[in-house]
Amino acid sequence: MSAMEWVLEVVLVLLLAATLFHALRLERALGVLKRDRSALQELVTSFNASTRQAEAGIEQLRAAADGAGRQIARQIDTTIRLKDDLVFLLERGERLADRLDSLIRAGRPLAAEPLRPIQATDDEPADLPRVRSQAERDLLKALRMAR
Repeated sequence: MSAMEWVLEVVLVLLLAATLFHALRLERALGVLKRDRSALQELVTSFNASTRQAEAGIEQLRAAADGAGRQIARQIDTTIRLKDDLVFLLERGERLADRLDSLIRAGRPLAAEPLRPIQATDDEPADLPRVRSQAERDLLKALRMAR
């Protein structure tokens, strides 16, 4: 064998050694990549499951909010009806109070008159206590009309 062949074989061995070294490094890098790929796959699977759970939670919240909104709307409707009833009763009570006030004012001069017994009339039931003044009679009449 000549020196030239020996040099070529040494160069070839060196190139093969370098190729082997790079092949080993590449194999390690591919192993890391495979491990990372499986970890990434698990991460993606976990992320998809979390996304589905979040979507289901959002739907449940939406359904709960819709139900609460309908219940609040019913309560508001009921409240408005009750408010209208109370306003009506308040107005009616104010009118009655005004009528009573005017009757009382009208009866004050009569209260200064001396009391005299009166007889039951046809429009007054006999089982009521006897009224002793015109103001009391007017008040009873106003109360009957307010019914």
